[in-house]
Amino acid sequence: MSAKRTIRWCVAVVGALLVGGASAQVLDELLIVDLSVPNQVTITATTGVSAATVSGNDGIGVYLENFYAGPGGLLFETLISGDLSSFLDTPNNSPMLYRGLLGDDLGLNIHSWTDDSTADFVVGTQAFTGSATWSLDADEYSEMIALGNRTGNLWFPADTVVDLPDATIIGTYRVIVPEPATLGMLAVGVLVALRRR
Repeated sequence: MSAKRTIRWCVAVVGALLVGGASAQVLDELLIVDLSVPNQVTITATTGVSAATVSGNDGIGVYLENFYAGPGGLLFETLISGDLSSFLDTPNNSPMLYRGLLGDDLGLNIHSWTDDSTADFVVGTQAFTGSATWSLDADEYSEMIALGNRTGNLWFPADTVVDLPDATIIGTYRVIVPEPATLGMLAVGVLVALRRR
């Protein structure tokens, strides 16, 4: 291949990549899942905007895809406080968490955040508002931090993986876990407490 043909070919490939990249949608980060406090999870809204216009039942809620490393059991979380809600709806101050029991379900669900007839998201408009904190038992907390810091897609309306074919991706979430040194200190504290008993 001649030098001119090689240059033309490279320019064509780079141009195609740029055009393809320009059409790829970049999803906003909508929720921050903070696990930095032991046996507690706080989920906080960002000012990120929804990638889609979709309405649905908040009793089904929003699904955090690939949140867990493996399948598990029901969550027995206790809401400490919270006004987390979709931005366009009135918070009822009682959002709830749910974990599906299907063998291949690795997601976490947030639901029941408004008394409005539907929960609504509009493309280009802020998706969520507020935050909520729940207490967890030690096993539930360990399962939530198992994958470390991570990100994933948010689907609505969906409460389990079975709902994804009929749901819409509205953005992403990000999980923050304690630094390894902090986890080590927590483990030492647990061992000391057990030894005293």
